[in-house]
Parts: sequence; structure tokens; C-alpha cells
Amino acid sequence: MTSTKDAAGTFLEARRIAVTGVSRTPGGHGGNVVYTRLRELGYDVVAVNPNADEVEGDHAYPDLASVPGGVEAVVIATRPEHALATVQEAVDLGVRHVWMHRSVDRGSVDDEATRLGREHGLTVIDGGCPLMFGAASDRGHRIMCRLMTLTGRVPRTV
Repeated sequence: MTSTKDAAGTFLEARRIAVTGVSRTPGGHGGNVVYTRLRELGYDVVAVNPNADEVEGDHAYPDLASVPGGVEAVVIATRPEHALATVQEAVDLGVRHVWMHRSVDRGSVDDEATRLGREHGLTVIDGGCPLMFGAASDRGHRIMCRLMTLTGRVPRTV
């Protein structure tokens, strides 16, 4: 097992990251928050939404396979029932790092998707948010990380 902190560090070393479930109507949607913060930090982020041509002012792709040049990592910010298909696509495309976003609710975490990814050698972070770690974090997310680790919403190891 790897500590989530170490796995998060490796995940955030990727420079090209897809965020699935980025919404056309952002509001406070977690996927959009992650997407825009990573973009502000200089990451090459790619929006994935099969129902949108554009989100957050950027071109959106219907799936990971449609992204020209591929990605190194993916944040899943969709409903949990979509996570399995995304993890399978990551396996098929050779994407090695997957993060299933989770805040105060169930988020995108799906146990079967986690199992599938790990069986195929992917590092799967099944909870929490990339904005809780490293240079991507802010004070609010770091506080949330501590509290959510205590409640099990952020795993201690992956």
C-alpha cells in the first residue's frame, strides 16, 4: 500500500490531466473547481463531458479516447455509476493514475471501479480531492483533508 499523500504527489507530477464530469453550468461543481484550479496552476487540463463541446471556455471531449495526444492522469468527477467505464477506458488507454473525486458526499467513488483499476496496476485514489495536496492545495482544502481523513472520506492509503 502507498500513502495517499505519496500517491497524490505522484498524481500531481502529471502535467496533462483529464477531468471528467466538468459541467457546462459550473456553479460549485467539484469537477469544475478542480479543472479551473489546475488550469490556473499551469497544468494542461482537458475537459471531458460527452454532452458538451465547450466548458469553462475550453474545448471539451466526449471521452478519454478522443483527447488528442492522450493524458497522463484522470480525475473522475462524475456520478459513481460512470466511474467503472472511465476506469476501463483508462486501463485500455494506458493511463496509470486515476483519482475518484469525493467531498462531503459519495462523490465519484465506486468500489468496483477501484478494484478494476488496481487489478490492472493503476494507482487509484478513491476519495478526497487533488486540491487537498501539494502545490494544488489551499487552506480550506487542507482543513477539509484533515477532517475527511478522520471520517474515512479521504483514504490514508491506496
